[in-house]
Amino acid sequence: MNEETPPTVETDPRFPSGPWTGFFVQKYPPLGRQGMELLLTFRDGGMSGEGRDRVGKFIITGRYDVADGRCHFTKRYIGRHDVFYNGFNEGKGIWGGWQIPAADFRPELRGGFYIWPEGMSDPTGSELVAALDLDQEIEADEPVPLSV
Repeated sequence: MNEETPPTVETDPRFPSGPWTGFFVQKYPPLGRQGMELLLTFRDGGMSGEGRDRVGKFIITGRYDVADGRCHFTKRYIGRHDVFYNGFNEGKGIWGGWQIPAADFRPELRGGFYIWPEGMSDPTGSELVAALDLDQEIEADEPVPLSV
């Protein structure tokens, strides 16, 4: 009997599956760091999970690359909007920028973020309090299918 074995989680220590914590930074009210809690799974170049922050509950779908540490993912707030994230993992969590494209009467919104595995101390030393000012757009290759 040839049973299929389920795919294993990522073994690269930069991408441990489990609870993560962190924040996103915005430059409009409420200003500054906004905390978030996540439960992430990293497997075969794909990342998925769920979490919550001051905006509400969300699901995460995206991709990561162990060769260069690049990550891009979508945070989809349940019944609300999507936020696109693009970042890097250099062994101290994932950091980078987020973007909400302009829509109807809302301008484009963007800022910075940093997330790290729960249990690791805050890699920013609690110093990052201003929004990341990006000159380039966050690249969203194509929508990541959601399995809800």
